[in-house]
Amino acid sequence: MISLLLSDMVTIYVRVSRRIEFSSFGKVKGRVCIFIRHSADVCIPPPSIPIQSLKRRFQTQLCFLKLFVFLITVHSQVEMAAAPAATFTIGSTASLGQRGSSLPQSRSFGLKFNSQNPLKSFCGLKAMSSVRCESELSFLGKKSGSALRASFASKAQKENSQNFNYQLQPQASYKVAVLGAAGGIGQPLSLLIKMSPLVSDLHLYDVANVKGVAADISHCNTPSQVRDFTGASELAKSLNGVDVVVIPAGVPRKPGMTRDDLFNINAGIVRDLVSAVADNCPGAFILIISNPVNSTVPIAAEVLKQKGVYDPKKLFGVTTLDVVRANTFVAQRKNLKLIDVDVPVVGGHAGITILPLLSKTRPSASFTDEEVEELTVRIQNAGTEVVEAKAGAGSATLSMAYAAARFVESSLRALDGDGDVYECSFVQSDLTDLPFFASRVKLGKKGIEALIPSDLQGLTDYEQKALEALKPELKTSIEKGIAFAQKQAVAA
Repeated sequence: MISLLLSDMVTIYVRVSRRIEFSSFGKVKGRVCIFIRHSADVCIPPPSIPIQSLKRRFQTQLCFLKLFVFLITVHSQVEMAAAPAATFTIGSTASLGQRGSSLPQSRSFGLKFNSQNPLKSFCGLKAMSSVRCESELSFLGKKSGSALRASFASKAQKENSQNFNYQLQPQASYKVAVLGAAGGIGQPLSLLIKMSPLVSDLHLYDVANVKGVAADISHCNTPSQVRDFTGASELAKSLNGVDVVVIPAGVPRKPGMTRDDLFNINAGIVRDLVSAVADNCPGAFILIISNPVNSTVPIAAEVLKQKGVYDPKKLFGVTTLDVVRANTFVAQRKNLKLIDVDVPVVGGHAGITILPLLSKTRPSASFTDEEVEELTVRIQNAGTEVVEAKAGAGSATLSMAYAAARFVESSLRALDGDGDVYECSFVQSDLTDLPFFASRVKLGKKGIEALIPSDLQGLTDYEQKALEALKPELKTSIEKGIAFAQKQAVAA
């Protein structure tokens, strides 16, 4: 939350409109409205943070300048009696949504900010975003309200009125393809991606039953255009000009199955799909969800090498679900705000190869040896927990879709120029003696900008032993994937 002290009994703040119901992955999003309220309407004023922090929210110098001019104008126009200071606040749906919904509707006095430049901080799931300035006539009174509106009208007459039109809607300019869109993960994942304002085209591919999924999702009133592609004959068309390819295709886990039990079926599926990606959109980010990720990512790498288009910075094994689970379980155990919790998870994406680094938890938290053991084992076996709870009816499809959508959103933000995007992912790595390893990475326009080695420094004895213990199993899975791809290449 960002606050600016003004004076007197006036509270000016920005809140997200109630039209935006879904907030994506802990980021600030939605339609943003600027309100003027009497301080009596606000029970607990939020803490103050320097105005410089506001600049990061608005990204562009021009938009920030216009907003600052607006604040000065409001401050000079409104007649205020001497009283304790109030606040100017910018907040998210979580911090201001409830407060805003409890207040009466305001009447617009006309100033509107819309910007053609994307507002990176306001990325996420929304159909539209804009900034409106509104005033409460019960506070200003008709005379003061009219004067305030007139002051802006006179300014608009002197300047081109377009100067006050700044759009905060991110440019929907990226194509995303979901290969396996009709499956248990593919359907909810496609829905979540459809809600991203950064996506202009959403291509849904599967071997069957994808037409109905596309028709259903296409009715959502978000900017992206949805197209469906069925069968191998349409695979190439589904990948034409795509920026991000997500591959959740494959058979789901069943009771008693491990991720490695899926290898024989899913390995061939991933091989064929990645081969098509190499032929049709070799520069795209490739996000592998199909299990076992510890083997399917090396398979994808070998296929891309054989095609001569391998870029290790653009191939990702999606392990975000391990992070999501770690964050959730730690927040529950330590009674922390979930949105504040971040637990890096390294290693791989199956069983004991999943290693949550609880000592690196942010915010800092202390754990007993018993808690470390219990949390680590639960995070490692969380997938099995869901499979057993569903009693054979499926696997962790919904949470996996959520985690994958978070990684897709991070990838799109990185492509769109956001310079502060970090995620854990199973990638080609030199952090250990293994060729592939899951760790935090910094994402940029060209893929991985940097691996984060600091997470592996200063580990506890438990974590260091667990790291060494996971390496043999992870190495075996990696080599299994490489051997499969090389054998298939020779056979071809």
